[in-house]
Amino acid sequence: MSGLAAATLCAVAAVPLQAVVSQAATAGSSTSPNTVTASPIKGTIAKSGSVQATTFPSGDRIDLRVLVVTDGSSPVEAIRSELGTEGVPYTTVDLNNASRQQLTAAFLAGTAGTTPEAHFDAVVLPNNAPAQLSAAEIAALNAYEATYSIRQVDAYLYPSAAVGMNAPTFAGTLDGMTATITGDGKTKAFPYLNGNVPFENIDPTVSESYGYLGTPNPATGTTFDPLVTMTIPNTTTQGVLAGVYTAGGRNELINTFAYNANQSQFLALAHGYITWATQGVHFGYDRNYFTVDVDDTFLPDSEWSQVGHCTPGDSICPAGTPDTTPSRMTPADVAYQASWQSANNYKLTMLYNGGGSDDQVAATGSDPLLTAWQANKSAAFEWVNHTYSHEFLGCQQNETTIPWSCQTDAGGNIVWVPQSDITSQISQNVAWAQAKGFPTDATELVTGEHSGLATLPQQPVDNPNLGPGLTAQHVAWTGSDASREPNQRLVTGGTTLTVPRHPMNVYYNAATVSDEINEYNWVYTSAANGGSGICENNPTSTCISPLNPTTGYTDYIVPTETRIALSHIMANDPRPTYVHQSNLAEDRILYPALNSILGQYRAEYTNLAPVVEQTLAAEGQTLQQQSAWAAAVAAGTVSGYVQGSKVTISAPSGLYVPFTGPHGTENPGLLGGSLGATAFGSAYAGELSAYKKSPAGGFSLLLPGYSGL
Repeated sequence: MSGLAAATLCAVAAVPLQAVVSQAATAGSSTSPNTVTASPIKGTIAKSGSVQATTFPSGDRIDLRVLVVTDGSSPVEAIRSELGTEGVPYTTVDLNNASRQQLTAAFLAGTAGTTPEAHFDAVVLPNNAPAQLSAAEIAALNAYEATYSIRQVDAYLYPSAAVGMNAPTFAGTLDGMTATITGDGKTKAFPYLNGNVPFENIDPTVSESYGYLGTPNPATGTTFDPLVTMTIPNTTTQGVLAGVYTAGGRNELINTFAYNANQSQFLALAHGYITWATQGVHFGYDRNYFTVDVDDTFLPDSEWSQVGHCTPGDSICPAGTPDTTPSRMTPADVAYQASWQSANNYKLTMLYNGGGSDDQVAATGSDPLLTAWQANKSAAFEWVNHTYSHEFLGCQQNETTIPWSCQTDAGGNIVWVPQSDITSQISQNVAWAQAKGFPTDATELVTGEHSGLATLPQQPVDNPNLGPGLTAQHVAWTGSDASREPNQRLVTGGTTLTVPRHPMNVYYNAATVSDEINEYNWVYTSAANGGSGICENNPTSTCISPLNPTTGYTDYIVPTETRIALSHIMANDPRPTYVHQSNLAEDRILYPALNSILGQYRAEYTNLAPVVEQTLAAEGQTLQQQSAWAAAVAAGTVSGYVQGSKVTISAPSGLYVPFTGPHGTENPGLLGGSLGATAFGSAYAGELSAYKKSPAGGFSLLLPGYSGL
């Protein structure tokens, strides 16, 4: 839809009702939405750190696979989830399965030829001595760990002398309290954290994280090393939340607090658990991604009507609803964005519709917004094609129905937007960008409203003309709505892969705080409270009390969106987040949310782990690599082991293998030795990691200390 008088209909996510969110707790800002509250952020390039050398026996072969012994409880399942998220292969033994694998010496270890072979490089247990394991199994496991220097993580337990601790002096809810990373914690497991880990407190009426706080008391001949502590209430004493108990030649990382896979405190610590357990050598690749797409640049976005609780121009409103004025960025908004980005060392990705600018020129003779962006085009992280005029590229829409429906012909067949319209929308916008001097990648595209892709319930399949049209225009990656389709897939009939994008509930049709709160209340409150009642009819949601019209944005919406964004950032999720240009206009309501997200993240993480921005193509490639790796692991076509200071990996030719190792890890040189060796991977979170393309038969890597020629 084009023309300044016609409001823009843009992407509307499948509404995720957010009244109760089990993610990180945050605090809202009380400052003006136009005020930059985040402190200037130092570099976004990860700095070097250190991970201690492995202690595996030098002559033995240690397979790169984790053993997870689970009883189904949330802490051990959270660790298992993190292994999957990062791409670390693991074998599961289910303690609730009567026919489960027994933990015997033969299961745990064997020989590769004449070389002793440990089948697992780390062990995860629900606690230090699960009741479902027999004494013989525990003895076999202890002997295995001592023999091969294999580390054990106890997901959650009660402090006792059995793990080198006194009985706890505090037992209770830890919500809203703050944990501290000790000096050894930073060195041995969590170099990427600043030192303070806040425990979330989403609902003050619900206990979200229970734990025990006690002090170390190791017996003679044993040691206990606190890694994460918390001040015991009403004292100045630090109680242990996580620490390493060493006894009998074995190392156990014990945890004395409960958690689940979605809680922010676990997500912050989770990578460190894997680093410690595997001694910093493991399959997998972990980054904290955060890219924000701004849709509809150069177009006006329709504005919400607080009178009709609708969006004039985009939806059918009750009779008598007055029109609202569409919102479009101004040159002042561009200047503000450039200044904010410079102060916060972060750039937004701008998705452009050239037709909006051409319409402005046709109507008024000039477009000051275009001039402003041409002067500041480098302020964008990248420019992405959003089609020329934001035309809907799915079925021909019948907008006389609520909701809209697909038009059909006399035979009842859906009438589709033709391929010629699709290719025209793509090529016109590419040509416009080239003519105006905006750098773009023609392989990237996000259609208006993600249109053309299946949209339930009205359009259950892709427009059959979309895939061929995208392929004809050499589009390799196209955005989709992650709230509808979280997984990457091929567009039907073509070669283009989707890149799911997370919607932010800073609405496309809200440029002011007042409109945002009003629409939020309409969506998320009951009919009795003046809302639409949608929340009452959705079995997965809970209605909220109406937000204060003045403070509701900073007190509730910003913290909620911050929790959701951080849950994506801390979960190795390369999917971008998307908002709209209207959110950068008028009240500029996006900035308080970004200030909160970046501010809280950077308060918790060091510059060893900066947020990682990617282009749409890179996001698509990362998702593709993650999926291919997960499939290879599931199929059992990849394996690897450490022997001495050398890693040997077997993988199918062409597979991108994710691997993480300590600083000093190298690609072998001449004859597979250190002569002519080259640096491996890139620095992140105190380690080196990369997706390395495997040649036929696999490859090897050299760990620090390798001395062979």
